[in-house]
Amino acid sequence: MHEPPPAAPYLRALLELLESGAPAEELGAQVERARAEGVPAAALREVEQAAGTALRIRATLRQHRRREQELTALFDTAGDLAAATGLDTVLRAIVHRVRSLLGTDTAYLTLPDEMAGDTYMRVTDGSVSPAFQQLRLGLGDGLGGLVAQTARPYATPDYRIDPRFHHTGSIDAGVLDEGLVSILGVPLLLGSRTDSSHKVVGVLFAADRAARSFSQDEIALLQSLATHAAVAIDTASSIAETRQALDELAAANETVRRQAEALHRAEEAHDRLTDLVLRGGDIPQVTTALARLLHGPISLHDPEGVLLAATDEHGAAFPLDATVADWLPTASEDSREVARAVHRSGHWVCAVLAGPEILATLVLHDHRALEDTDRRLFERASVVTGLLVMLRRRAAETENRLRGNLVADLLDAPGQDPGALIERGRRLGIDLRRPHLVLVAHTAQGARERLNLASLSHLTHHPGTVSAEHHGSLVLLWSLAGKDGANGPDALAAEPGRLARDLARQWGRAVGAPVTVAAAGPASGLTAVVEAHAEAARCLRALHALGRTGDGADIGELGFLGVVLGESRDTRTFVDATLGPLLAYDAERGTELVRTLEAYFATGQSLTRAKDLLHVHVNTVVQRLARVQNLLGTGWNSPERALELHLALRLHAVAAPHG
Repeated sequence: MHEPPPAAPYLRALLELLESGAPAEELGAQVERARAEGVPAAALREVEQAAGTALRIRATLRQHRRREQELTALFDTAGDLAAATGLDTVLRAIVHRVRSLLGTDTAYLTLPDEMAGDTYMRVTDGSVSPAFQQLRLGLGDGLGGLVAQTARPYATPDYRIDPRFHHTGSIDAGVLDEGLVSILGVPLLLGSRTDSSHKVVGVLFAADRAARSFSQDEIALLQSLATHAAVAIDTASSIAETRQALDELAAANETVRRQAEALHRAEEAHDRLTDLVLRGGDIPQVTTALARLLHGPISLHDPEGVLLAATDEHGAAFPLDATVADWLPTASEDSREVARAVHRSGHWVCAVLAGPEILATLVLHDHRALEDTDRRLFERASVVTGLLVMLRRRAAETENRLRGNLVADLLDAPGQDPGALIERGRRLGIDLRRPHLVLVAHTAQGARERLNLASLSHLTHHPGTVSAEHHGSLVLLWSLAGKDGANGPDALAAEPGRLARDLARQWGRAVGAPVTVAAAGPASGLTAVVEAHAEAARCLRALHALGRTGDGADIGELGFLGVVLGESRDTRTFVDATLGPLLAYDAERGTELVRTLEAYFATGQSLTRAKDLLHVHVNTVVQRLARVQNLLGTGWNSPERALELHLALRLHAVAAPHG
């Protein structure tokens, strides 16, 4: 007869199974094995008690291992944060750990979009639906919206039929497309939930595609991971704000540095240019200094665009593009209107101003964009350049006043001691023995002062040239002893009319009124200068008589009328011989026979149009012409006599004093 088996083998087997981590079913199977093998009741109770104890130990060990895994995940997440890993990397690691630890099909995290006023999917793990990955939740919508609104965790074993949540078409469609059933969501909190200043910065989710009830341990674990995610988001935000503040501070420091550097450059430029002006520097020296400061070629032009100087930063002459003259006047006017430098045709242009008046124009020949500091430096340089131009103008005014007295004395009293006049001119820098062009300019009485100022601009830049007021007109002696821009003295001597037209156009634009200019010469010596002035004065009267006010010419350009007005012609004798009886009759009786004859010829010998021009009755015109016939003879209206009378009338108009 066999003895019943003791309990010890079964107890030992339970310990071995417990050590190997065998499932609970195998532990329970040892009790059934002992019962089947006839273990005595007392020993069987001992095995049953040992099996129960083993199951409890197994559950405790599993719980400890799970806690260890959770702590490891939390420590790993904390390590990611401590290592300053990028925010996306940390969030993806957290979501992946949620899915692994809770054993769910998916895990995801949403963040608020403050601009849109809702939340969006930032990270997903295990998701297969693009519609779900692009889902957006409004505050209070769905499970996640409620978590964000209340700052409390929510779980549901079956979201589709849970009435606690506000279901929307887009959210339900996304959840259905992903196939999710059970969902757990916890808030990403900054601050304690009991603190009124707490802030929800997102929601962390775990979800299954089957019904499931989430335990309190699982909710606590997910909340712990959510806390780490909130810290990661807050840290990233703080780092971004700190980086932005540092960037702004660096930008501010750079701005301060550049402004300090610009201020230093501006002070240096102002001191250098001012010192240059006060030491009597000339225009090329100023443009060279400015070219060095701005690292580009500089040119200076007078108000009419005539080149005064063009130098590069090494002081060498700079050849100008021929197209500058096409756009410079408009660019200079644009600069004057805005009182700033303007960029035109690839160059920087700054008008040198004295109030609204353009004294000159600076051009920086550089295609690069000027920074504000360099632009202000360029504009500041125009102020100093204006000071130089004004000083030169004041000096020219004083010098020209003394020279003008000499010209006035020469024209008003030509018979005085020639040697004394030449010596006075020599002391004033005028060599009257050298060739000069003589120009006479006339404008309306209200514009004469502006004409004098406009002429000074030319005198400033053309040494040896002098102007003077003489009997209501402006007289210029234009020296041909030096170069005039690209044209030498021979070119001007051959075409004095061209110079007269250029000045008429330039001065008319500067004065704002028509300016008529007549030229004569060249003339060398006192007598020749006086004779040239007389010829220019006759030419000026002829221009007015011909209706060419605001134009310029010399006597040779007036055709036959110019020949008649030439010095070799006795125009007074011709006029008296042709019109003498009419002139005498008008003078004695106060009639208007000469004026009537002028109107008759001016209207093409039409009695009707002549009476309209004279504002008299046609019978009056007939009576006056009858008187003309009595005085001049019956052939006065023949083609030959009519031409002679017409010419005499024009000469008489030219010879009469012009106001």
